[in-house]
Amino acid sequence: MAVDLRRTRPLWATAAAVLAAAALSACGSGGAADPVAAPTTSSAATPTAATPTAATPTAVAPPPIKGKLRGYGTVQQLSETADLVVRGEVEAAGLRVDEVLHAATGSPVRAGARITLAPLLPAGAPEVAHMSKLETGQVVVLYLSQDPVAPVFRTLSGDFGVFDVTGSGDDAVAATRSQAMAVSGLLAEDPAASGHGFRTTLGQLRAVAAQVK
Repeated sequence: MAVDLRRTRPLWATAAAVLAAAALSACGSGGAADPVAAPTTSSAATPTAATPTAATPTAVAPPPIKGKLRGYGTVQQLSETADLVVRGEVEAAGLRVDEVLHAATGSPVRAGARITLAPLLPAGAPEVAHMSKLETGQVVVLYLSQDPVAPVFRTLSGDFGVFDVTGSGDDAVAATRSQAMAVSGLLAEDPAASGHGFRTTLGQLRAVAAQVK
């Protein structure tokens, strides 16, 4: 007897649906099947205490410190900080000013004046033992700060503010008083010269001081 395919197609479809439902039920009730794993986060993607992150920019480092003293790396730094930059001869009572290389606005100090010098460092400062002394007759360029309450001056950070001058004119040699407490360049520091003192000319000191506003 011939089978009418139009009648059997709905039966096959119903049987297939029943079998599929039975298979899904068996998978859901079985203990052997693993549940869908929750997505994990890669340890490489999330910074932890053991995973370094990008460095945070920091402020520019301040000038180096020598004990309690501020260190100066360049003649430009000295010139910009000083209230007064002068060339002259040390006398018993202070300094005879022969030339003013730079003076703060309103300063009354002029060539030919005599100024009183305070000790290179305040009494009791531990660095005093390592500082030189300004002796009568020495020709120097001094980078000075003025006492806020008295008409006296002190060199910047002791020996940092003292250059000994030999000769005359722009070509005169100007050398730092100290090797350790000394700048290492005019406008930029020279690491190779650090700790060895610094030599330049009087003309170069004049040029740098003249740039200070």
